[in-house]
Amino acid sequence: MAPLLSETDRWKAWDSFLEATPDTGFMQSSWWAMFRSAVGYEYFAVTVKDEDTIVGGALVAKWSYSPRSCFYYMQDGPVLPSDESSASEVYAAILRSVEQHRRAEEETVSHLRIEPRWQCLPSFVRGFQSLAFRDTYTEPRNTLCIDLRPSEAEILAQMRPKGRYNSRVAQRHNVAVVEDNSDQGLVDFVRIQRRTATRQGISTKPPSYFRNLVSVLSPVHKVSIFFAEYQGRRLAAALVVYFGRRATYFFGGSLALYRRVMAPYLLHFEIMRRAKALGCEWYDLWGIAPENEPDHPWQNISAFKRKFGGRELRLVPTLDYIYDPAAYDRYAATKRDAVDA
Repeated sequence: MAPLLSETDRWKAWDSFLEATPDTGFMQSSWWAMFRSAVGYEYFAVTVKDEDTIVGGALVAKWSYSPRSCFYYMQDGPVLPSDESSASEVYAAILRSVEQHRRAEEETVSHLRIEPRWQCLPSFVRGFQSLAFRDTYTEPRNTLCIDLRPSEAEILAQMRPKGRYNSRVAQRHNVAVVEDNSDQGLVDFVRIQRRTATRQGISTKPPSYFRNLVSVLSPVHKVSIFFAEYQGRRLAAALVVYFGRRATYFFGGSLALYRRVMAPYLLHFEIMRRAKALGCEWYDLWGIAPENEPDHPWQNISAFKRKFGGRELRLVPTLDYIYDPAAYDRYAATKRDAVDA
């Protein structure tokens, strides 16, 4: 274990390991930890090595949710080898290190939360339970990924007919796609994104979240803000995060104005083209609602995303390992009270 960013080379090695490892996510990176530290998260790292080679580990966030109480959170983690036998050993080493950290913790740690990018739960992961209450401290567990390795014509062909048709409608209307990471671009993005959230009846992040995100990720070239414009008016926006061979549509939205020109469809097709040119192999559309949950607040957005085709990934659910049942019950009660209110 080491304090966050205590050694630049150490963190470069960790980030390089992550980006070269399949089925990992950017929320395990040092730059994501730097971003979240601005709003109160603390971090510690566990790296497991075979001699000088990193073979696994986890970036562990600590969130203090009340006086003297906290929980540990591995977003996109832990990160394990693909070989099950090795993965089991690395996993056990990670948990031992986390436990040592917990025993030295001055606050009561109610639980450890993990959200790995696994599609099935390994047999050696035991003692965790899925959430029985709603919680804002979770990330989407279903996503849609589009393979960018085929030709551009093949990427367009694998889209659903309506998505392909709407992209061509936008081209006929001379919709333009531009990248703008400037201060004005950020202002325009926040405006479009918030209007979309209000129209869809879903919650969103405060403007400070996006300002901090762009300020941290821009210097390391991990973020882009794209717009679809029609007659000089920005109609749709997308904030894209780059990680390894994957580009992720993290946040975005569109205005109800000029809907007939289908600007959002060309926006995402152009993002895919540009990500492919940068060497990305996948375009991750981030969170989607399960098709069997018609009342899910993301259904309309998910129906839009599915028009681009791709492969749907169902990741294992958010999992909690309870250290202190009484503290965990108090934590869960605050979440249930918030929903009831």
